Amino acid sequence: MSQSLKAKRPGAVARPSAELPAELTQARRFGKARSAQSAALLEDYVELIADLLAGTGEARPTDIARRLGVSHATAIKTISRLKREGLATARPYRGVFLTAAGQELAARVRARHRLVVDVLVALGVPAEAAESDAEGIEHHVSETTLRAFGRFLNS
Repeated sequence: MSQSLKAKRPGAVARPSAELPAELTQARRFGKARSAQSAALLEDYVELIADLLAGTGEARPTDIARRLGVSHATAIKTISRLKREGLATARPYRGVFLTAAGQELAARVRARHRLVVDVLVALGVPAEAAESDAEGIEHHVSETTLRAFGRFLNS
């Protein structure tokens, strides 16, 4: 155990030596993570819908549910949210389509995903692991970090 985590006396609770951040700073960090988790769901859906539309010409709720590993009811609920957010439209018996805002979001998410994958691969992560890991990282990384990733790749 590192010196900073060792208890000073028998029975004492080991604690990290670093000070806690200020309350507002820590609350902002946790809030950012919760917000990213909420946005990640919509981003995954618009990215998949764009991919399905490009690949097969249609994005049916059944296909979306299967590819995301969720129930049909969950996919319908999230598609309804996409519609409320102005990111998608749906037509009976025709599937789901992205609005201009949904298409823009899908393009941003795809570019962010590619950048994260490229950085991971440049660091020596195998391509398949990089693709998988990027699915989580891409939703939580800040614009500042993305710009740093871009500089790293261009250097």
